[in-house]
Amino acid sequence: MSAPLPVELLDWGRPRLRDLPWRRTREPWPVLVAEVMLQQTQVDRVVPRWERFLDRFPDPVACAGAPVGDVLREWSGLGYNRRAVNLHRCATRVVALHGGLVPADLDALLALPGVGPYTARAVLAFAFEQDAAVVDTNVARVLARRAGHRLTAGEAQALADGAVPPGQAWAWNQVLLDLGAVVCRAREPRCGECPVADGCAWRGVGPDPARGSAGVGGPQSRFEGSDRQGRGRLVSALSDGPVPADRLAEVMGWPDDPERAGRVAAGVRADGLAVSCGSGYRLP
Repeated sequence: MSAPLPVELLDWGRPRLRDLPWRRTREPWPVLVAEVMLQQTQVDRVVPRWERFLDRFPDPVACAGAPVGDVLREWSGLGYNRRAVNLHRCATRVVALHGGLVPADLDALLALPGVGPYTARAVLAFAFEQDAAVVDTNVARVLARRAGHRLTAGEAQALADGAVPPGQAWAWNQVLLDLGAVVCRAREPRCGECPVADGCAWRGVGPDPARGSAGVGGPQSRFEGSDRQGRGRLVSALSDGPVPADRLAEVMGWPDDPERAGRVAAGVRADGLAVSCGSGYRLP
């Protein structure tokens, strides 16, 4: 059993919190948009896109009322475009079932498209300031290293749940996120700067217990030349207009492999990122 994280961590972390724009609001929709964008995209890329997206879609009603193609255009360049489709579906569900207001209930949040355990708890903690614990890859890394062994998803969540100081969930979770992102990093962790190193079972010695632990992301597969790259190129091209079927291979970067282009394009359509039009594709 790992030593519990001391509440004094707040005193260390509060003055060191990164100045991120979504930390200046408690409005549920902007918080939800930020958390969806941050799922698989680096913070510095999200900052300008989050602000621009909210200028266009300031609330669930505006997002749900727009064609999904418009949402995809605003998302273009962030990658993993299915997140944009899910966010549009999420907004539609919020309007239909919750009167256009993001719910403040864990089960209701988990029932929304594209909202998983982390995102749901992040909305509860960061928008509604409920005593919810968030476990992303950074927090999971801190917990596994502190415990000194790999953790299951349930074990990591239980440890995080038990550590939240009552009434301090917003600050506590933000501090833990920054501790994992800035100090307890995946590569070259700064153990000498860690404010809770005394209770850490690992401290940089021996195999890293965070590797393979639930919630800790592994290395991504190669992007260059991948199906993901071709998908992204197609969605980006569709933002400018329809793409004929005979240009798919060229647009996706595989001019000599039209069979692969057709297969991947069919997947793009199946995921709701494109629809057929005549002999080609367009945004929904």
